[in-house]
Amino acid sequence: MNFKELKEMVDLMNENGLAELEVERDGMKIKLKKAADNTLSMQPVSYAVPSIPAVSRPVAEASAVAVAAKPVEASKDHLKEVKSPMVGTFYRASSPEAAPFIEIGHMVEVGQVVCIIEAMKLMNEIKSEVRGKVVEICVDNGEPVEFGQVLFRVDPAK
Repeated sequence: MNFKELKEMVDLMNENGLAELEVERDGMKIKLKKAADNTLSMQPVSYAVPSIPAVSRPVAEASAVAVAAKPVEASKDHLKEVKSPMVGTFYRASSPEAAPFIEIGHMVEVGQVVCIIEAMKLMNEIKSEVRGKVVEICVDNGEPVEFGQVLFRVDPAK
């Protein structure tokens, strides 16, 4: 189940005045329920995919992130941003033992996987929509991200 499908379920609830919706598909059961103040909460009931545990960052990766945390100069307003398409937990690699998908200075291609965002125990590969050189990694591994949050900044290739 992806973000688009979840959004469609929320829209269905809102359009039909539903206070609660429960869906079971592909071995996963999701229950959406509006709270008393009319806000929506999601309760995953069962999972089909195991999660990637958060791990502490090795020293080498910590220094790379510290370099990335420096603000991008204002003169670099031509940089393209890779943003999160959903709310979830950001992972730079496919597993705790694997190397990160990208590092600062790497060239990325359109369609290349740059990270994973875990949402409701589903691992969603996030792909670059721009070709260029990675100049900033804006999120630490294992950190929560919001919809539209900048994950990476890329200097587009000409």
